[in-house]
Amino acid sequence: MTTSIMPDVEALQGAKDQISSNIGLVWQQAKEPFMVPVLKFLMAVCLVMSVVHFIEKLYMMAVIVLVKLFSKRPERRYKWEQMKDDIEGGHSSYPMVLVQVPMYNEKQVYQLSIGAACGLSWPADRIIIQVLDDSTDPAIKELVKTECQRWVAKGVNVKYEIRENRKGYKAGALKEGMKHSYVNLCDYVAIFDADFQPDSDFLWRTIPFLVHNPELALVQARWKFVNAGECMLTRLQQIFLDFHFTIEQELGSVVHAFFGFNGTAGVWRISALNDAGGWKDRTTVEDMDLAIRASLKGWKFVYLNDLKVKSELPSTFQAYRYQQHRWSAGPANLFRKMVPEVIKTRKVSFWKKIHILYSFFFVRKIIGHIVSFFFYCVVLPATVFFPEVVVPRWAAIYIPTIITALHAFSTPRSIHLLVFWLLFENVMSLHRTKGTLIGLFEAGRVNEWVVTEKLGDALKTKSSSKTKKLRFRIWQRLHLLELFTGVYLFCCAYYDFVHGRRRYFLYLTIQSVAFFVAGVGYVGTFVPKY
Repeated sequence: MTTSIMPDVEALQGAKDQISSNIGLVWQQAKEPFMVPVLKFLMAVCLVMSVVHFIEKLYMMAVIVLVKLFSKRPERRYKWEQMKDDIEGGHSSYPMVLVQVPMYNEKQVYQLSIGAACGLSWPADRIIIQVLDDSTDPAIKELVKTECQRWVAKGVNVKYEIRENRKGYKAGALKEGMKHSYVNLCDYVAIFDADFQPDSDFLWRTIPFLVHNPELALVQARWKFVNAGECMLTRLQQIFLDFHFTIEQELGSVVHAFFGFNGTAGVWRISALNDAGGWKDRTTVEDMDLAIRASLKGWKFVYLNDLKVKSELPSTFQAYRYQQHRWSAGPANLFRKMVPEVIKTRKVSFWKKIHILYSFFFVRKIIGHIVSFFFYCVVLPATVFFPEVVVPRWAAIYIPTIITALHAFSTPRSIHLLVFWLLFENVMSLHRTKGTLIGLFEAGRVNEWVVTEKLGDALKTKSSSKTKKLRFRIWQRLHLLELFTGVYLFCCAYYDFVHGRRRYFLYLTIQSVAFFVAGVGYVGTFVPKY
């Protein structure tokens, strides 16, 4: 019996060796004429994008350093005087201000947002609080309505507005809100999302800029995060957003008097808003759309870095993924739509057009997202299989190290988290790249709008069945894109450890772990849904 089996075993082994030899031959034949040139081309593209992105970061930092050195505060660049009562007219000298608070099923935060808006210090007869409730849950809608009535009973001029459908989402709600007859009495409109809580002196610090500088259309405040220390996810988000507000918004305000409106914590001149064409729902970044259209009409913006408005960061990974998809797909899609308008306009300078198209859109909203993923998570790892493709040390090490160090400038207290931030940003670059490509090519999810979840007291909810809770936790936590990318990076790391000479496996292993951690949902807090 033994002698009869041995030939079969030997034949099987011979067949396996033959297959392996054939695969190796095919690999060698395809590698040199096709795969290596393709990878070299992709590497060249990534290197160009890295340099472009790096130069933009250095430029921004240089400008901000000069701003700090020469103390170019907004009050020095624009006229600002405290509002005062008119001796004869009294409060009539104050402009009429509309405060819009759009919300959608905001059970956890509706009282805070309405209370903060109603607590704004301004002459009572010169302010209107407009709550735009798009809630689809009747119970929540009733709660919001009752809260508005409670403030009306206190003497606050609150208007509770609803509509029959959610067409246009937030942009549709704001547009509908501007159609009411009492809005015609107002000069300015302040906008606060449902999780934002402005201090009582917000209007006193912003309105004077608009009153004394007729060329200004928008005053934008900075966001302050009340839950920044809740978990690692919120801490890493703070580093990302602090750079945006401290560097990007400040630079746009000082150099070009233009930046992207953040959609909340800002005050618009209503005449400028109307001059720009009002709110449009053609993309999921209606705020950025309005800001660019207003800028192309010749209006200027000012950003107040020292005026902070309390807000909430998404503390669940799922909510953050949805938010980042919207924040990447929307700008890319808007870029596609706005290029002809920017080129054709005659009301702004050539250099401002360059700033909008190249710096604001192309580098920050397109290149910035794509290069992080394709270079550090796709192309560079693939080079371990192709020693013929050379990766310059400056691109693989020096540039990401310097960019990471620059981010420490905006959040120095979080410098100990910068390595984690870099790894997490590469994980999120997967979704930002996907969103960017969807926006550029107007794919199926380009107009997807998922309202960012406010966690509130959701974690206090207890499940009645531990078995059911465990089953749902496992399913809800899994994110396949992150897991697949983690497997790819781990395979590259293993091959480099066994056969390679570049020692990329150190970085690739750590980065694969970051993708695995995100892939199994151990990022941020977690709320099971049933």
